[in-house]
Amino acid sequence: MDIEVFPDGIVRFAGRAFAVSLGRAGMVADKREGDGGTPVGTWPLRRVFYRPDRLAAPACALPVTPIAPDDGWCDAPEHPAYNRPVRLPFPASHEAMWREDHLYDLVVVVGHNDDPPLPGRGSAIFLHLKRPDGGPTAGCVAFGQDDLLWLLAHLSADSRLIVHAGV
Repeated sequence: MDIEVFPDGIVRFAGRAFAVSLGRAGMVADKREGDGGTPVGTWPLRRVFYRPDRLAAPACALPVTPIAPDDGWCDAPEHPAYNRPVRLPFPASHEAMWREDHLYDLVVVVGHNDDPPLPGRGSAIFLHLKRPDGGPTAGCVAFGQDDLLWLLAHLSADSRLIVHAGV
């Protein structure tokens, strides 16, 4: 069963609808690093990361890994580790996965631009938790914690994320 994302900020999955936050630039067909857009297309789901000091490991058909304080994600298009997990400290531009806020307490890695990564075509596209104010993301799809935990418990290893544009 696939997870469908619509431009109005609604996700449909397994007969349920979830209000989500999308990228600040909306949905984009031609994803570029730093553009703030949620990439349109059909994407596999790779794995789940979670903050073990804040949550128990979620029930999920995907591989589940705890986040450590030295986990990061490379977002430097010119670096060979672009759009890959890295260990901190890291010399190139990156995101810290262990954050003070709660956005990355639960993260699903979306298989966007990762097989292989093409420089500048977008990195760190995740399903993750919403900001307290429900504000936009940098290009990801953000859920309420209870909604994302329910979704994880019900998806299969071959579930995909389908981001629709203009539907």
